[in-house]
Amino acid sequence: MPIRDPKYTHVAVLMGGWSAEREVSLSTGEGCADALRRSGFQVTPIDVKRNIAEVLADLRPDVAFNALHGKWGEDGCMSAILETMEIPYTHSGVRASAIAMDKVRSKILFTAAGIPVAEGRIVDLEVAATQHPLPLPYVLKPQAQGSSVGVHIVDHSSNGPAAIVLEERELFGDQVLAERFIPGKELTCAVMGDVALGVIDILPAVGFYDYKAKYAPGGSVHVLPADIPREVYRKVQQYALAAHQALGCRGVSRADFRYDDTPGGDGELILLEVNTQPGMTGTSLVPELAAHAGHSYEDLVTWMVNDASVNR
Repeated sequence: MPIRDPKYTHVAVLMGGWSAEREVSLSTGEGCADALRRSGFQVTPIDVKRNIAEVLADLRPDVAFNALHGKWGEDGCMSAILETMEIPYTHSGVRASAIAMDKVRSKILFTAAGIPVAEGRIVDLEVAATQHPLPLPYVLKPQAQGSSVGVHIVDHSSNGPAAIVLEERELFGDQVLAERFIPGKELTCAVMGDVALGVIDILPAVGFYDYKAKYAPGGSVHVLPADIPREVYRKVQQYALAAHQALGCRGVSRADFRYDDTPGGDGELILLEVNTQPGMTGTSLVPELAAHAGHSYEDLVTWMVNDASVNR
């Protein structure tokens, strides 16, 4: 991987923000900033506020490393600001970021690309709180959040419909996405440029791979390479790259899957979503996948900076 002369490269690391994933973004940003400094770059960390355009205009960085997660940072809004200001930036552009964040619209593209997705439908929040919108078991999730924020599994052990969603209206809005639950393994695969990396089997310590399991130390065990049939491993990589390309992603993305390997299961493999700005914390999956492919954390973030551009 070519490494730009760091003497001439000033990187603004954008992190924090005001989404539900603020704390994870701060952790991602701090890790990336430290790695970029170790690589010799001049780094300015920025805890993003609503005056970010003014801050960037004053700072005039050569490159913006977008370490924001969730709404406003990962849904194309920050990409649009950087495009307007003609500041080269990492990760995906406006269109890919916006569509990937919208689980309903992204499914349309995935299906058109021949990638299997879970059946589901949008329902009013009040309906989801008072009656089952799908046969048990099913999953309720926001239409546009990441990191498993607000995800609820409703199964035969649940005490009726998920009335708790009414307490989370700020996350869901007025509607919620209900999807068929896929039993079995939680798999993930990252794409770096035009190359699909390895496949991880995620074993959450308790329950399912929720926000806590993703980011708390000891919240999950990562099996890399995943102990799955070779043809399934290759299919995950194929679908991850196809989804990355269908959305028009740039830089690094990560695709999450469910694989039904349960007794009596049919081996179904389903794409859940694509993350256009995956976490880069100490427990995150992308740095681990990159390391497995021979790229250190410093190599990874350096590659991402060198890949930065406008018109993404």
